[in-house]
Amino acid sequence: MTPTDKRPNLRFVALAIGMFAIGTDSFVVAGILPSVAEDLRVDVPTSAELITAYALAYAILSPVIASVAGRASRKALLIGGLAVFVAGNIGTGLAPTFETAIAFRVVAALGGAMFTPTAAGAVVALAGPEKRATALSILFGGLSAATALGSPIGTAISGITDWRGTMMFVAAVGALAAVAVLIGLPAIPRPPAVPFKQRLSPLADARITLTLLLLLVTYSGLFVLYTYVSQVFRPATGGDGTTLAWLLFAWGAAAVVGNLFAGRLTDAFGNRIVINTAPRRSSSSSAPRGAADISYQRSSLS
Repeated sequence: MTPTDKRPNLRFVALAIGMFAIGTDSFVVAGILPSVAEDLRVDVPTSAELITAYALAYAILSPVIASVAGRASRKALLIGGLAVFVAGNIGTGLAPTFETAIAFRVVAALGGAMFTPTAAGAVVALAGPEKRATALSILFGGLSAATALGSPIGTAISGITDWRGTMMFVAAVGALAAVAVLIGLPAIPRPPAVPFKQRLSPLADARITLTLLLLLVTYSGLFVLYTYVSQVFRPATGGDGTTLAWLLFAWGAAAVVGNLFAGRLTDAFGNRIVINTAPRRSSSSSAPRGAADISYQRSSLS
């Protein structure tokens, strides 16, 4: 590979750092729920609403932001999204009440919603059709790395300091990502404006709808467990944050391995083979994240 071939990958890594920050924010709260519940004087099931608020806002706002901000500078949108994300996490870490924390979780999700679809479009534009799946696997590898590294590190930090220290760690990673994007990413041409209704039009294709339903069912089962991972593993960890961090590392490492191979396999053999092979390994959390996600994104963006 020539030096010029490697440059785009470095640009993808800058965006992957942003995905790492957003993924860490998505996953790390699960490991610190008991600490959050005790400090904010709520029970553990109620504290899990911090995860729900973030996830719902992120899911709802992502397509809305992509439509509304279609004419904005891609780089400005990426950096602005990370700035909002950082502010949301700092606000969460300083929140005096549970209700305030919920509000700032929505702010953090808004930042993530600004960044994620913009980053996906950016890597596709930079990579070209022949390397699209590989580029997406690098980008979303940052999300998988968050389960292997970001979430365990954040959980360990909570054990050393408290949950507020964890939120400041997430904000610091987001700030680092903003600097990486500012320095490492070139100007990206604005894509044609796509109305919100047109963005939903792929759902008319039964294959895409079924793929999305498969992912919805898979991830619903995955995150029902993951949300309460600190409680599920408490008999094994005794409430020790370091032990839980190692268990989260093992979980996330499988997701990273899936992403490392899924994009290249899709470029080499096509998305159909990868998608049909992945469910046979569905007992591993890396299969849907590594194979089905990237293969779907390649097919839907083609």
